[in-house]
Amino acid sequence: MINVAVVGLGFMGITHLKAYRNLPNARIAALCDAQRLPVDGVLAAPGGNIGSDDTLSFDMTQVKATHHLDELLADPTIDLIDICVPTLAHPRLAIAALQAGKHVICEKPLARTATAAREIAAAAASAKGYFMPAMCIRFWPEYAWLKQAIAQQSYGRVLAARFRRVSEPPAWGREHFFDGAKSGGAILDLHIHDADFVQYCFGRPQAVFAQGFSYYSGAIDHVVAQYQVAGGAAVSAEGSWVMGEGHGFEMAFSVIFENAMLDFNSNRGAEGLRLFEKDQAARTIACAPGDGYLAELGYMLDCITHQQAPTTVTASDGASAVEICEAEAESIRSGQLVAL
Repeated sequence: MINVAVVGLGFMGITHLKAYRNLPNARIAALCDAQRLPVDGVLAAPGGNIGSDDTLSFDMTQVKATHHLDELLADPTIDLIDICVPTLAHPRLAIAALQAGKHVICEKPLARTATAAREIAAAAASAKGYFMPAMCIRFWPEYAWLKQAIAQQSYGRVLAARFRRVSEPPAWGREHFFDGAKSGGAILDLHIHDADFVQYCFGRPQAVFAQGFSYYSGAIDHVVAQYQVAGGAAVSAEGSWVMGEGHGFEMAFSVIFENAMLDFNSNRGAEGLRLFEKDQAARTIACAPGDGYLAELGYMLDCITHQQAPTTVTASDGASAVEICEAEAESIRSGQLVAL
C-alpha cells in the first residue's frame, strides 16, 4: 500500500483523487491546498473538461489535511507527492519534494518555461525518489492503442497524422488560465498533450512551423502546428480554447497508414476509435476500460512497488514537450520554421 498526498485540490487534484480510489495499492493519506480543504470531510468538485462534478467524502480521522506542504515532506509515512497546483508553483514544490526523498508525480505542463522544466528534470535525475510528469495522453486507451500500432507497424508506415484538442474557454480557474504569464495559454496547458504525443510516436520533431493567435490569455490560445519528423510523415496538431459557447471539449486524431486509416473522436463515446482497413468493412476498436488518469497513476504506483523508475514518460520528456511548445510560439511570432 502506497501512501499518497495530493497537493492542489482544484479540478485536476479532484480527478486524481477519484482515480486513486479505484487503485487497490493506493491509500489517500493526505490532502494539501493553500486555500481549500474538506469541510466536515466533504470536498466539492470544481468543473472541468473531462469527468463528473461529484463531491468527494473523506474519513478525516484517516486523512491528514494541511495548508503546508512542508508538513507532508517531513512526514516519513508519505510515499508519493502528487502535485496538481497551478503551473508556476511546479518547480518549487516538485524540487522540494524530490529533495525530501519523496516519489513525485507532477501535472503538466511540467513548468511555465523550458528552463524551469529542465531544472526539475535535473533534480529528478539525482533524486532518491522516482519522478514522472503526468502526461496522461500517453496512457489514454485509444492513444496507447495507436502508439502500439505505430511502433509495431501493424498497418505499415504512417503517411500522415493529425491530432486535435479543442474546447470552449475553461470555465474554472480563470484567474490562472486567462493570465498567459502564469498558464502559458492553450498552447502550453491544452495543446502540449498532442505536442508530447507527437514526440512519443515519432521522436522529437526536427523542426516545427506553426500559426495561431492569442484571444483570452495574452499567450497563444489557438495553434495549428506542422512537424518535421523522422520518416517523413505529414504530422500536424491543432489546439484551442476558442471554440464557441456550448461546443464543449473534443479530442481527436486521424492517422493514415500505408494499409489502413485510424480515426478517433472522444465525442463518439463507445464508437470513438474506428479502423478502416483496405478491402474490409470499417470496424470499431474496443480499448481497455478506464481513462488516462487511472492508467498513469496506476503505472506510477506500480513503478514504486517494483522499484523501477518510470520509462513510459520521463522528466526529460516533460521538459522536451515544453520546448516544443515554445518553438511553436516562436514560429507563430516569426512566421518561420523553427528548428528543434
